[in-house]
Amino acid sequence: MGKFRPVILLGVAVIIALITTVLIYNSIQKRAGVAKVPILETQPIAIATVDLNWGTVVIKEMVKMEPFLKNTLPAGAYTDMNSLAGRVVISSIRAKEPFLESRLAPQGVKTGGVAAVISSKKRAVAVKVDKVIGVAGFVHPGNRVDVLVTISKGKAAESVTKIVLENVLVLAAGPEVQTVKGKEQQAAPVDVITLEVTPEEAEKLSLAATEGKLHLALRGLTDTEEVLTQGTSIPALLASYSGNGSVVKPAGKAVKEPSARKPVQEKHRVFLVEMIQGGKVITKKFEEGK
Repeated sequence: MGKFRPVILLGVAVIIALITTVLIYNSIQKRAGVAKVPILETQPIAIATVDLNWGTVVIKEMVKMEPFLKNTLPAGAYTDMNSLAGRVVISSIRAKEPFLESRLAPQGVKTGGVAAVISSKKRAVAVKVDKVIGVAGFVHPGNRVDVLVTISKGKAAESVTKIVLENVLVLAAGPEVQTVKGKEQQAAPVDVITLEVTPEEAEKLSLAATEGKLHLALRGLTDTEEVLTQGTSIPALLASYSGNGSVVKPAGKAVKEPSARKPVQEKHRVFLVEMIQGGKVITKKFEEGK
């Protein structure tokens, strides 16, 4: 009996420890009143496997199913990936983002490209550009630009530059609708830029392209402010940084009091102004007071 006494004591101690542990655990559970965590239900929805730009026609390889919480499903999400085949993207979708009905063209539209992304009551007008007009190739689809025209008017064929359209959306740069891949946009040589305009703006753009020379001014991504300008001409351009910012006026003339015996003939000073028209330099004379 003496041999087994330590074993018996150890067994009794273990049993007492187990009973104590169970009692303490039950007491803690009652005090805390821990609620059971509900099981969250999920629903597989279609997401993009790659970045999709607007005008892209969706194919099977661009779609996969991923589980989303049922109570957080976005409106218009797709639970059947097969129904997305042939749909056209009208708003860019990034990889791992869900496909939404609001980002896709109507069911009847099956052809991608620029025609699929033109807004209602708008038109797409192509403008021929070169490296300078196209802002050195940094105008990409989705950017917004102002359109300037330099045109000659009047009998003297004086050149005037004026902003004729503002905050115009660029639909395509060159033959491609897709943007340059990568984090940093790189210059891409293009000869045609397609702009989204209203019918009235299309008329202005067509006339400006026919009668003058176009330039594009690239806007910042968050700049949508409308700016009213008077345009600029050659005299106004040459008068820039002249002190008052306007056309330089001749200095005031000095008038002498006429003598009682003999009238004094008023003299006029002559000013020479050089005007640059294209590659020609023309000098014109102006008399003070005339």
